[in-house]
Amino acid sequence: MSSQSSAKENPDGRRRRADTSRQRIVDAMMELMKAGEIAPSAETIALKAGVGRRTVFRLFSDMETVYAEIQHAMLARIEPLFSAPLEGRGWRDRLDALIERRATVFEEILPFKTAADAQRHRSPFLQKDHALLAAMTRRTLAEVLPKKMTPGTRPFEALDAALSMEMWQRLRHDQALAPKAALAVMKHMADAIAPRH
Repeated sequence: MSSQSSAKENPDGRRRRADTSRQRIVDAMMELMKAGEIAPSAETIALKAGVGRRTVFRLFSDMETVYAEIQHAMLARIEPLFSAPLEGRGWRDRLDALIERRATVFEEILPFKTAADAQRHRSPFLQKDHALLAAMTRRTLAEVLPKKMTPGTRPFEALDAALSMEMWQRLRHDQALAPKAALAVMKHMADAIAPRH
């Protein structure tokens, strides 16, 4: 093998190693956040990922890139849940199915959303991501509800607040409810706002 051909292979090898290290760092950050570390240090991330601290700084010179990588990984996890059709005969059955789906998704993203909220005030990416999640949850709710409950009406706005990620955070963190209990409370609020007839 000539020195020329090994020089050509070198950049690809470095790129593969960098990609592998980047993925290990993202996985480590996600594990740390899931364990309750809202803002893990570079040292902690490096230790968990099994890479050097300089590698963490070199591969993620700005935190916006880290947030984007984590968001990309989270979307890959939850997108299949969001895209599946809702079961139910009428809108009220589909609303119950939507509440159950949200509980599953919200519980999955809860540690990451909590960590993101702590950093959101200084991150344009996280501010945009927060707005996108709010818009997506409003849109999916509007698709389920009947025409008399369009965005802007009191029932819609009340349901949007009651079935939001922020409400899930409050029920799980501030009120210390278990996931099943938090789901039951969300369903109770939905029944109070949009009772079955």
